[in-house]
Amino acid sequence: MSGNGNGFTTCLWFDGNAEAAADYYLAVFKDGRLGRIGRYTEAGPGATDSVMVVEFEINGQKFIGLNGGPQFTFSEAISFQIHCADDAEADYYWEALTRDGGEEGVCGWVKDRFGVSWQVIPAGAIDLIADPDPGRASRATAAMMQMKKLDVAQMRRAADAG
Repeated sequence: MSGNGNGFTTCLWFDGNAEAAADYYLAVFKDGRLGRIGRYTEAGPGATDSVMVVEFEINGQKFIGLNGGPQFTFSEAISFQIHCADDAEADYYWEALTRDGGEEGVCGWVKDRFGVSWQVIPAGAIDLIADPDPGRASRATAAMMQMKKLDVAQMRRAADAG
């Protein structure tokens, strides 16, 4: 998984639990693999032989978890979108990411137990809020704004109610 000058790798800053986070994401997302694990040396700044970085890939996206310390934390300013094929897949990700300390948000957003924000988007949701008919889009968006986990059928009923 080492870089060859092409593409992007998302670096996620953790406070000592990057390896646990990588293991968690590899359990949640079935299409993934673990890469190299780099350890701190005598040069520091972490304790010698403790995990400094963990490379992993999920759904074709490369990540590196960095144990950088408590200086920086995650916020909703950056999130990852999970485009789901159907409601069953959306339900799976919603449950998996909110389990064991994760938090439900609004409008399809969740925060996992490490504080990383995700948008769980079932098939059809984006089409409804981006409908070319502004009235339909507005009604679907208004319905979505009242939801935690997105319910596409309910959004569609709202869009059609005009």
